[in-house]
Amino acid sequence: MSMMQDQSPHDQSRRAFLKRSALLGLAGTATPFVSSLAAIGEAAAATASDYKALVCVFLYGGNDYANTLVPYDEASFSAYRTARANIGYQRDALAGTVLSPSVALPDGRAYALSPSMPEMSQLFAAGKMAVALNVGTLVEPTSKSQYQRRSVQLPPKLFSHNDQQSFFQASSPEGAGSGWGGRIGDVFQNGNGNAALTCINTSGNAVYLTGRNAIQYSVGTGGPIALLNSSRTLYGSSSALDTLRALMTTESGPVMASEHARISKRALDIQAQLSGALAGAPAANFPLFPSSNSLADQLKMVARMISVNQTLGLKRQVFFVSMGGFDLHDNLVAQHPGLLAKLSAAMKAFYDTTAALGLANQVTSFTASDFGRTLQSNDDGSDHGWGGMHFIVGGAVRGQRFYGKAPIVGTNTDDDVGQGRLIPTMSVDQYAATLASWFGIDSGGLRTVLPNIGNYDASTWNQGFMG
Repeated sequence: MSMMQDQSPHDQSRRAFLKRSALLGLAGTATPFVSSLAAIGEAAAATASDYKALVCVFLYGGNDYANTLVPYDEASFSAYRTARANIGYQRDALAGTVLSPSVALPDGRAYALSPSMPEMSQLFAAGKMAVALNVGTLVEPTSKSQYQRRSVQLPPKLFSHNDQQSFFQASSPEGAGSGWGGRIGDVFQNGNGNAALTCINTSGNAVYLTGRNAIQYSVGTGGPIALLNSSRTLYGSSSALDTLRALMTTESGPVMASEHARISKRALDIQAQLSGALAGAPAANFPLFPSSNSLADQLKMVARMISVNQTLGLKRQVFFVSMGGFDLHDNLVAQHPGLLAKLSAAMKAFYDTTAALGLANQVTSFTASDFGRTLQSNDDGSDHGWGGMHFIVGGAVRGQRFYGKAPIVGTNTDDDVGQGRLIPTMSVDQYAATLASWFGIDSGGLRTVLPNIGNYDASTWNQGFMG
């Protein structure tokens, strides 16, 4: 009989708790850490001699792809206007944001960005931004006929917000134990001076950053979240605060209490270490970021943390920022341009700041979302879709180019499943594999980080948009 079989359920639970507590203790985690402990596993470690950061910009609600990257060649624009006469742009409004790629698309296809995104147009023209066409959740390559016959495995609960958010971030529907950003963190965290600062979230819990071992650390836009009163007193008393600190960090009594104390002490130490490093960050005010822009506030915090990577002994970091409001079944014309304006301004300011820090070639930001939306309007907005268009920004990006296959514009075409819901032709796994490869994940590691990548021909894993 095996050792596990000899254990009582109580002993098994205790051993599991101690294993998870040990991981938390090694990472130095406590209240500011948000995690899923359901998926504790092993990951092959990798080392790095340089610094790199990946920044996922998640657009919650499902971004409307057709009013973000607008078909501009005459035939495609005509089909676009037919599908959304009441919510589509007029062609002359797009003249200032037509994208001129360094490599032309086949068949004379052309695109313009929303007029609300002049900063991202500038990034594209400067070769610092690439466009990934028709990216979405897939389990394996899927054609329209295969979709209709259900002859391939499809992502479960298509068009559901929670499940497709999770599938984009984790390759599994809601309830996933780890995401591909966290699984990248698993590979590199042991090479960092502080493993706890590998996966950083500025906007709350997201499965994307939870690894099998790596656990995400949550910060606010002003810095690390204080576990104890930052005024150094409790109810006006410094001795009361010292007493509370001692209660939190003194190891004694039952094993659970001792583990909690060890974790609390490490968390307080990390908070102090990070706060001290940020206090010495260069260009402390980071003046390029716009005000009244929550995404810019998050990216400013990311930039501050990136600027002190050497102080903290960090080689690889994965960040998550987000903005919401994209579920625009109604009021798309009134609300969508403002959201895109904030996205564009924030991502441009972030790139410019990394350039000013001399780190532009080492930092890559990219967009993600639940899904795209229908091309066909529903009167005042668009409904849940599937594939969408995404942007990759950074000094290492092979920019001023489109990657992937430009879908036919229209409804009920060979490229959609009705109403302009695009069947993705670049899977999230391929999108992520390209980023992960640049980050330093080898082909064997990709199979661990992205469990569905083996369903694709290996020659397509890397989509080519990273240098």
